[in-house]
Amino acid sequence: MSAADISALVISLREGVEMTVIVGIVLAYLTRIGARRAHRFVWAGVAVAAAVSLGFLGLLNALNAGFEGATEKIYEGTTLLLAAAFLTWMILWMLERSRYLKSELQRGVQDALASGGAAWGLFLLALFTVAREGVETALLLFAAPGQGKLFGTIVGFAIAIGIGVLIYVYGRRLDLATFFRVTGSLLIVFAAGLVTHGVHEFVEAGLGGGPTLFDLRSALPDAEGIGAVMRTLLGYSADPTLLEGVAWVGYFVLAGLLARSRVLARRIVPKTEVRPAQ
Repeated sequence: MSAADISALVISLREGVEMTVIVGIVLAYLTRIGARRAHRFVWAGVAVAAAVSLGFLGLLNALNAGFEGATEKIYEGTTLLLAAAFLTWMILWMLERSRYLKSELQRGVQDALASGGAAWGLFLLALFTVAREGVETALLLFAAPGQGKLFGTIVGFAIAIGIGVLIYVYGRRLDLATFFRVTGSLLIVFAAGLVTHGVHEFVEAGLGGGPTLFDLRSALPDAEGIGAVMRTLLGYSADPTLLEGVAWVGYFVLAGLLARSRVLARRIVPKTEVRPAQ
């Protein structure tokens, strides 16, 4: 499996689990309250969300194909930084809300059923929640360095679907909070790599960079072997510029401050947990 496939596997596994968790919780709750016939509205929303996500990925690739030279580098750099920002936001949001996710989704199902437009409500609930994750996944897969990510993406989603089945059948036995904490920690490192790659694209476009910090191209090149894997997953560069090094370290500082501020906010103003719908 190539370095690009590994990164695609990590992304699709994490994002796929989020999507299958959402769908599994909604379907399980509908089954529990005797509304199994409403499953089709949820699946319809999931199908449209998948189409939207694939369309967004196609749009990103089409735009990229239309640029050349420095403009292409700036576009790719901007996309990488945007992907890192979305990924960081998703990690922090999930770490904060994973405890309440099940209750909030069940409340959304209850509201949809009580509104009189159950079909439309369930369709929109599935569409917007899954499309949010799907569009994010498309952006991350596009931004992840390397070519040929299809195999890793398929494997990652296959594992995620398997986890989703376990959640649907044995939901209470899975510690989702721990899963999201562990994968979140891994993806924070991956996001730092996206920031570094994004800055590197701007450097190649001629927008600054500064002196080279070190040169390991002969000892540990970043285009092959272990160096390529490190480049994909950690943002390693065999000859980084000062700007790239500052961006890599700066990202961890900023991410740490954001995480700390959220923890402090929860301690000062505790959130009231949403009660499960009856």
